[in-house]
Amino acid sequence: MQARTVKISFQGAAGPIDCVLDIPMGTPRGWALVLHPHPLHGGARENKIVTTIARACVQSGLVAVRPNFRGVGESAGEFDKAVGETADMLHLAEQFEKAYPDEAAGKWVLAGFSFGTSVAAQVYSQRLEQAGKIPDALLLAGSAVDRFKFRDIHVPADTFLVHGEIDEVVPLTEAMEFAREHALPMVVVPDASHFFHGKLIILRQLIEQRLAAV
Repeated sequence: MQARTVKISFQGAAGPIDCVLDIPMGTPRGWALVLHPHPLHGGARENKIVTTIARACVQSGLVAVRPNFRGVGESAGEFDKAVGETADMLHLAEQFEKAYPDEAAGKWVLAGFSFGTSVAAQVYSQRLEQAGKIPDALLLAGSAVDRFKFRDIHVPADTFLVHGEIDEVVPLTEAMEFAREHALPMVVVPDASHFFHGKLIILRQLIEQRLAAV
C-alpha cells in the first residue's frame, strides 16, 4: 500500500516531540504508535525495524506515528531512562486523539523495538489504569521491557512478542523470562540477531499476520 509521510510535532513534558506520520492512501482504519530503540545508542525513528513495523502498519491501513524520543532529532529534553519517555508518549496519544478523532476512533496498535518495548509496555499499563481507550494490540520486538521498568507492568494476553534466536543485545533467555512472567507465547526467528539482519522480510510478514487479526 502506498503512503505519504508528513512531519508533525506534538508537545511532551520536556517540550516538542519530533514525529512523522506515515499515512496510507484511502481511509485509514486506525493508527499505530511505533517506538524506537535506545536514544543513547543511535536509536531513532529511522531505525530499520521501526520503519519495517511502520510499513506493515500502513499496509494494514493504519496511520503510523514514528516519534523521536527526548534528545533525538528535534525532540526536546534528555534521555530519562523510560520515565520521561513514557510520560511523553502518553501526552502524544492524548493529543493525537484530539487532533485526529477519526483515526483515533478506529483500531490502535502500540509497538516498540528494544528500549521502545519498555516504553510501550509502560504506556499500555498506564492507559489500562485510566478511563481512556487502551491499544487494541501490543507488539514488542526484541523485548527489553524489564531493563527500563519503573512501574508494575500489565500487558494483554495476546501481546505479540518476537525475538531473534541469537540476539546479542537482549539474550533470548532474558526475553523468555519476561514471556514466562506474563504467560505470553513468543515467536523466535531462527538465526536472527537483535537487529534482525537479513530477517526484516520475515519480521514484516509476522507483523502483518498479527495485524490481520486486529
